[in-house]
Amino acid sequence: MAKGRRVYVVGVGMTKFVRPGVNKLLDYPQMVNEAVTNALKDSKLKYSDIEYAAVGYVFGDSTCGQKALYEIGMTGIPIVNVNNNCSTGSTALYLAKNMISGGLHECALAVGFEKMERGALTSKYKDRVNPMQSHVNVFYDLYGMEAAPITAQMFGAAGKEHMQRYGTRPEHFAKIAVKNHRHSVNNPYSQFREEHTLKEIMDSPKVYDILTRYQCCPTSDGSAAAILASEDFVRRHNLTEQAVEILSMQMTTDSPSAFEEKSAIKLIGFDMTKAAAEKAFAESGLTPNDISVIELHDCFSTNELITYEALGLCPVGGGKDLVDSNQNTYGGKYVINPSGGLLSKGHPLGATGLAQCAELNWQLRGMAGPRQVPGAKYVLQHNIGLGGAVVVAIYTLGFPNTSQIKTFRETYDKLKTNQNEFDFEKARHEVFKFGISGLDRTEKREAKIAHAISLGAVPPKGKPKNYKLLMDERKAMKKKVNEEKEQNSQQIQHKTKIYKQTKKKRNPLPHFPKLMV
Repeated sequence: MAKGRRVYVVGVGMTKFVRPGVNKLLDYPQMVNEAVTNALKDSKLKYSDIEYAAVGYVFGDSTCGQKALYEIGMTGIPIVNVNNNCSTGSTALYLAKNMISGGLHECALAVGFEKMERGALTSKYKDRVNPMQSHVNVFYDLYGMEAAPITAQMFGAAGKEHMQRYGTRPEHFAKIAVKNHRHSVNNPYSQFREEHTLKEIMDSPKVYDILTRYQCCPTSDGSAAAILASEDFVRRHNLTEQAVEILSMQMTTDSPSAFEEKSAIKLIGFDMTKAAAEKAFAESGLTPNDISVIELHDCFSTNELITYEALGLCPVGGGKDLVDSNQNTYGGKYVINPSGGLLSKGHPLGATGLAQCAELNWQLRGMAGPRQVPGAKYVLQHNIGLGGAVVVAIYTLGFPNTSQIKTFRETYDKLKTNQNEFDFEKARHEVFKFGISGLDRTEKREAKIAHAISLGAVPPKGKPKNYKLLMDERKAMKKKVNEEKEQNSQQIQHKTKIYKQTKKKRNPLPHFPKLMV
């Protein structure tokens, strides 16, 4: 498929994810309103700037998207309602992205929501064939059927298969749950924000075989949104400082191997994840080694470990080693699910993929607060739904120099009022590590100092001994620059004057009659 135009995320927003029914007065139009309003505020745009909207939800009547967005504004734009099981949110994002990439629109909205019931998901229509019937038939032939939720049985069986093939232990899956619950503590949007020990995870009530309650994602109410734009739109609206480019976004569906290989690992989407990831890396020109932050579809702890291998983060069978070496959390090679993932943040199906997008945008823009991963440059999103569809996307800052300058300036503005916190000696050592284009000499110095301070260049108390000397040096530098500008201006004026005087004294050129040819 042709690559098309470059596409950027220019604003994201979401609601806090909550347990279904906690706020009975909060309906889906209010949730969507909050998420979209937050995204518009983040992008500094108006709803009238939006030319197209894709609205994702699984549990709801037709045209809920119109009802929700009409509460914000009625501008006559195309509104498309999307349902693709657990990958619904990222499917809405995929549609919006392609509308811009294909040149049909300049600015598009992707929003997802869910107002769910408590407990395990069940089929709503008993009088027709279930879309998961083929998956269920294969699973039944392999493992039979128990009273537990069918999705827990499928993902639990995949974990058991991984244990039998590669020597993985139940503790490896439980450690993933420990990590994600620990990450969630710093996420104000997360449904659960409590740490749990390995023992607490493994001793929590069993859902199916090796899967316990804390290793299964909860149902949730919530909404999330993202605003996408073309490069021309980004530049016209001065959004380069916050624009995050979608380097690649790939969607794949099931291949025959899901049903023919008699494998629970293949049945839950290993091959379609692998195919989407390979396409995304090929289009972006990157490899898994370039990625630092990942928001991954951890509907069950077993799926996170298996997906490590499908994405190419480690060899097949090597997921357990990634867990044991702590290469999946802060301080490791990858930080996976800094938001807390589905296990802690929650899983309102239509909003999940867009919440992943929001977290990754905050990470790239340095806005993730205590969850911030230092130096995040390339980040990856993985959102899967049985039935089936998967979306894998890779993001990076669209205009990194502009974005970094904005961060430096904001940091400097906050700190320059309190000069006592400046450790200029340490800052001067740090500045040589950073090069910033587009700034004059004075601004460049201030930006670098501000960045050094943001990295922790702060002394105990009081000004350094050479503080006055350094401040005098900076003032002298500014004065010198201004004097040079004034001197250059005077020289130009003098040369212009001489040129005009000389021009008047010149003899006019002889007149040549026009030649007729």
